[in-house]
Amino acid sequence: MDPRILHRLRCPVCGEPLAETTAGTARALRCPRRHSFDIARQGYVNLLAGRAPHSGDTAEMVAARADFLAAGHYDVISAALAAAATDAVGRLLATTATRPRPTPPAPHPPTDTTVSGQSRRTDGGAAEQTTAAVRAEPASDVDAYPLVVDAGAGTGRYLGAVLAALPDAVGLALDVSKPALRRAARAHPRAAAALADTWQRLPLADASTAVLLNVFAPRNGAEFHRVLDPAGTLLVVTPDTDHLAELVDALDLLRVDPDKADRVTGSLGGHFTPAGSAVHRAQLTLTRPEAASLVGMGPSAWHTDPDALAARLAALPEPVRVTVAVRVDAYRPH
Repeated sequence: MDPRILHRLRCPVCGEPLAETTAGTARALRCPRRHSFDIARQGYVNLLAGRAPHSGDTAEMVAARADFLAAGHYDVISAALAAAATDAVGRLLATTATRPRPTPPAPHPPTDTTVSGQSRRTDGGAAEQTTAAVRAEPASDVDAYPLVVDAGAGTGRYLGAVLAALPDAVGLALDVSKPALRRAARAHPRAAAALADTWQRLPLADASTAVLLNVFAPRNGAEFHRVLDPAGTLLVVTPDTDHLAELVDALDLLRVDPDKADRVTGSLGGHFTPAGSAVHRAQLTLTRPEAASLVGMGPSAWHTDPDALAARLAALPEPVRVTVAVRVDAYRPH
């Protein structure tokens, strides 16, 4: 794993720093207390401290999202996030230019302890090698190479777009869906991916993150506040009231709560101050299969009868014209 990302990570069990180890062909991240977390052969690391309460998007939902996004239909969202993140990092660099550099923490000696959840012990067995002590670098040094975290990253498409616009940044995709993380691990050469539950403590150091993306995903205000640099920015993408309105009416899909924007701000108000908002719109011209993919990648896939939905989709006239309307809200920690 890229050491610029690794030294921002923390053990989800005890909060200690992590280092990469190898034993034969197996790779893992391990803390000084010997909690160990496997790196899957697909490239993502399991940083759950125990079992997740849900498994996230299914392989079918992830495949539908990947196909739809790859066709460029939601590039309006990618472009909006890339522009907002570029502005956010510029602001952070200007703010942190006069900060004193923190003193690197001294490494802790390894100690044995009981491993919980999905972690495992690595003492014994095949010979093990540990990467250089990345703990020597302070995790709060976000201006040297800004860390962009996407909480609820899905396939990592939006994270990849942001990193493409920020050549000095590195990225971390967090999601609870293994099918999604298999794709997110390959979203960008400067990105890593980790299995993590947004509702639990995030496996990141305090103030380690420059920009935190949250796109159509759950929000944990307390944890987002903890991991963001004081000059960092939270970018939240939510559907506006007329998002996919044509499909909502024709297919009887879930409707956007008209008070959603106020509810989002209210849920974050204890930790964040609104710093800007913009609505981005685009008109799509889709085939029926593309419309089906769009429905399949969203929450209506969980709540709509499949047979009834298929019948309504078959009755749609082609081309299918659809409005994309999303809000991008910026928040700053307070």
